Amino acid sequence: MRPPGKTNGRDLTTGSIGRTLIVFALPTLGANVLQSLNGSINTIWVGRFLGEGALAATSNANIIMFLMFGLVFGFGIAATILVGQAIGRHDLDAARRAFGSAVALVVGGSVVIGALGWLFAPEILRLLATPGDAMPLALAYLRVIFLGLPASMLLILMMAVLRGAGDAVTPLWFMGLAVLIDGGLNPLLIDGIGPFPKMGIAGSATATLIANHVAVIALALFVYARDMPLRLRGAEWRYLLPDGQLVRTIVGKGVPIGAQMLVMSTSGLTMMGLVNRLGVETTAAYGVSQQLWTYLQMPALAIGAGVSAMAAQNIGAGRWDRVNRITGSGIAINVAVTGTVVALILLFDRPVMTLFLAGTSPAIGIARHIQLLSSWNFILFGMAMVFFSTVRANGAVLAPLAILVIAMYPVRIGFALAMRPVIGADALWWSFPLGSTASCAMAWAYYRYGGWRSLTMAGVRQGHQARGHLAAGEEPAGMDHAIS
Repeated sequence: MRPPGKTNGRDLTTGSIGRTLIVFALPTLGANVLQSLNGSINTIWVGRFLGEGALAATSNANIIMFLMFGLVFGFGIAATILVGQAIGRHDLDAARRAFGSAVALVVGGSVVIGALGWLFAPEILRLLATPGDAMPLALAYLRVIFLGLPASMLLILMMAVLRGAGDAVTPLWFMGLAVLIDGGLNPLLIDGIGPFPKMGIAGSATATLIANHVAVIALALFVYARDMPLRLRGAEWRYLLPDGQLVRTIVGKGVPIGAQMLVMSTSGLTMMGLVNRLGVETTAAYGVSQQLWTYLQMPALAIGAGVSAMAAQNIGAGRWDRVNRITGSGIAINVAVTGTVVALILLFDRPVMTLFLAGTSPAIGIARHIQLLSSWNFILFGMAMVFFSTVRANGAVLAPLAILVIAMYPVRIGFALAMRPVIGADALWWSFPLGSTASCAMAWAYYRYGGWRSLTMAGVRQGHQARGHLAAGEEPAGMDHAIS
């Protein structure tokens, strides 16, 4: 695979908003598709070679890894927003300072978390009520994944920051490289094909570890070979020793952002615990459903990333009129794209599910029922993501956190627990659209009426234009699209 010509990002503060958002989101969507396709292919190998018990084990382990990512991922998102705003102001040195600080914080944090996760993996799996027959498999898989956490997080950080600088194409190429290596090595290491050792489920995790290390090293070499804007040279290497203001900004904004992921992760862990109590077949069905849900949420995540990058650059440039229109375009595009994907998944769910499970498995019927009740919630999820992406681009991180806490716990988990004695397992599946409805409604209310426009990421007010617009009582131009 050969990367395209020299890419130095793009200015997201000019041109057609809808076209720019689509063009920017498409490579991000492609990278997300590749990443999720890689996970699905790996799940197919695990399910086919090792059976339903191994499939249940990877479902439990993957939710835990999402929890671990959340502990350090917020720093990367905070740095990405700082980079985007700096690029919008045409301040390349500030962008490099933010990138250097983020690298130090994310790599350092992931090393600590990876070590602690490896040590306490058995306790974590027991807290999750992992089924007994899946426990040894989940432990072997999870411990290898923890070893690869620093490389995984650095790869994600570098890709995210490149998008913040306006370059969505380079991350696509190197995600493709990681997918090729991971998908190719999985069956070889699981089953011991040729000269490779037979490692079972640990082989799947080892393939991921190798792929991420190769991809992050190759991406770093590519950044320097093409002399891309965020590379550090000479005296700029000192930016890897973050200064006090940047540390306070990245940590102060990054912790609430990371906490949002933790809220979603712990909610997922709670739900996984409830599902595990329904037996291995339902756990396997839920695992397959989660594989399909990764594709359902991909358009929302790609569009949200595009909205965040565009909003951050335009906020840095003081183009608040464009920020409002970016949000409206993001909502409209998300509804159209995610709605189409939901329809396709519902139409063709059974053929896809037989890739993961035998056609006669009773788990397929359970998984199809889950899809029917829950999958449409991702349209609302995507709308909430757009609102969150916009307000976070100006440093508003506490309100989205509070919204997610309410939507995930009193609403989603509360409904599942309260209604399970009444309607049985369906209470778990109905809780997803109910939680997304609450999240979307509250996110819209904060976007429309909250004071997020007067905030700042870096502790120095960048947007006197924002206060001017507010004083003039300007209504968000994008809201007509959002509610139509």
